Formats: sequence, structure tokens, C-alpha cells
Amino acid sequence: MVERQGETSMTVWSRVVKRFFDFIFALVLLVVLSPVLVVVALLVKSTSRGPVFFTQVRGGRDGAAFLLVKFRTMRGGRKPDPKELVPLDHPEITPLGRFLRRSKLDELPQLFNVVRGEMSLVGPRPTLMDQVEAYDDFRRQRLLARPGISGLAQVYGNSMVSWDERILYDIAYVRRCSFLLDAGILMRTVFVVVCGEGGMASSFSESRFASVVAPPAGYFKA
Repeated sequence: MVERQGETSMTVWSRVVKRFFDFIFALVLLVVLSPVLVVVALLVKSTSRGPVFFTQVRGGRDGAAFLLVKFRTMRGGRKPDPKELVPLDHPEITPLGRFLRRSKLDELPQLFNVVRGEMSLVGPRPTLMDQVEAYDDFRRQRLLARPGISGLAQVYGNSMVSWDERILYDIAYVRRCSFLLDAGILMRTVFVVVCGEGGMASSFSESRFASVVAPPAGYFKA
């Protein structure tokens, strides 16, 4: 069970309205984008060996396990390293997979996770269960919200900032979750997809969210 320390986001938006918005918007997107989903699935299957989808058990809200689904972007049979950040030029990413990651199209199947209530459109990215189990009390605050397809850490640098900084962004999101923040993240996500992550990257200490979260002593050495 996650201790709800420092939480300030239990508003009507985060408790009720956000879930309703996620469900309706995800259903609409699945219908509108169904031709894209079919085309991408055919391309993944025809351009490299392996399954169309990549599935993996991840930690959701309060650390509950669920099966995340996305289009496969790496060569079949590769087992992920939980400590590894995978840049776009990673040798195990297929040519098509590089495009899917760059355009974020590989994340589209997670709309099914949103409909099922396991994920949200916006929230901290879900991590492997080994990582979830290793969190200390401070880091576990990121589990207070449903994980998202996009999130604050993703639109402020993603793999271009350190993992510890990404967790600080996630905790800041949990503490300041609101309709306006979610809308801003979704709009910024579009900009990242079009222009790339590099121009949007910002260290947490230099961001406007630094005043929201004060990391404990020794945080970056843990």
C-alpha cells in the first residue's frame, strides 16, 4: 500500500472527472485511429520477425500490476534491462521501430489500457515491477496516480534527463494534478512529437516545478 504523504492532488478532477474524460476520449481515439492501428500492425509484422505487440507487466496505481501493451519496436526476443535507458539510436531498435518511437505511434495500443482503467492519458509512465518494489517511500509517491501514456517527465526531456529527475517530475505531477496541467501536457506532447525531445528537455532544478518537490538529503546518491 502506498503511503499518501505529501499528496495534494485529490481533487474532484483527479478522483472522478479525470477517469471519465480518459474513458470517453480513449474510446473516441480508438475509433478515429483504428485505420492507423491496423496499418502499423501490418508494418510491424511484415518488416521484422516477432510479435506485433510488446506486452510487459508494469506497476500501476498504488503499485498494482497490469499488462501494458504497445507496438513492438525492438528485435524479437530481446529482454529489457530495467536500468537501461534506450535512446533512438539503440542498435536493437528496428528501422520501423525507430520511426514509431520518434512519432510515439508505438504507444497507441495503450489506449486499451486507458479504457480498462489501468492507465490514464496523462500520468507518470509505468515502470517494471522490480523497479516499483525497489522504491523508497519518497519515490513511491509517483504511484499515487494512474500511469499515463504521456506525462510531465516525458514532455520535459524523457530519456534526455536522468531517471532521478524524471521521478521528481512525476511526483510534482501527482501533487499538482489538474485539468489545466493535463491539457498543457497533452499539447506539449504534440509539440514533442513534431519537433523532438531535444528542444524541450529541461533539468528538474531549472523547471517551474522545482518549487513543488524538494528531494530528501542524499536523493541523487541513493
